[in-house]
Amino acid sequence: MTETDAESSRLEVRLAANQEEIAAAQALRYRIFYDEMGAKPTAEMAARGSDFDDFDDICDHLLVLDPARGSGGRAVVGTYRLIRREVGEANGRFYTAGEYDISKILAKGGKFMELGRSCVDIDYRTGTTMQVMWAGIANYVWDRGIELMFGCASLPGTDPSQLATQLSYLHHFHLAPDDIRPRALPELYVDMNLVDKDSLNPRRALASLPPLVKGYLRLGGFVGDGAVIDHQFNTTDVCVMVKTELVTAKYAKHYDRTARDVMAPS
Repeated sequence: MTETDAESSRLEVRLAANQEEIAAAQALRYRIFYDEMGAKPTAEMAARGSDFDDFDDICDHLLVLDPARGSGGRAVVGTYRLIRREVGEANGRFYTAGEYDISKILAKGGKFMELGRSCVDIDYRTGTTMQVMWAGIANYVWDRGIELMFGCASLPGTDPSQLATQLSYLHHFHLAPDDIRPRALPELYVDMNLVDKDSLNPRRALASLPPLVKGYLRLGGFVGDGAVIDHQFNTTDVCVMVKTELVTAKYAKHYDRTARDVMAPS
């Protein structure tokens, strides 16, 4: 058995079973988003060392666990937050709706879910960990008949001019079909069409994107119209959508090349 095989066989993926495990996921998010990436916590978050909001009470928390670290919350090494359509609608809102008009997604019908708050412990940022996490997402998707996933993904920094190549590449080559295309809210809208399409080198532009965004695109992902500056997290956000027919366990291998960095906080 290789080291990778051994790691894969040791790691587990499942939904959080209790409040202790949810708290461990929130603490992991805090260490990565605030301590490591420099996001700005509220006073309560800083005092508790925890990243939390109202959505945590209604979502499913997908966890990657390493039992070698201990039981319960001590084993949590990765997390993803999942909000199914019926849950978000019952709650009256989705996280993404704070930045984007998602009315076209809502009007389209069908089953969808929102993804967010993805992160992996610094010692576990390997392709193997991401394979395990995405195998868990694939199982969740098929068990619940999810047809579309969407959420905000982040590019580092809050100066669009420094991200002109990446934003323009996404706008020109990966814009979502009009019938499901979210649009950044008017008061937050940042134009992504900053560089002429013909002057872009698509391969270089793709390579320069953050790991999570590249991973979504390799699964056939689209982006919405316009970016949004998130000053709390010191990021520029884009809305990403993935149709789930491509999200199966065998596609998790695409994350081998993109799992060495921090995943998006939004």
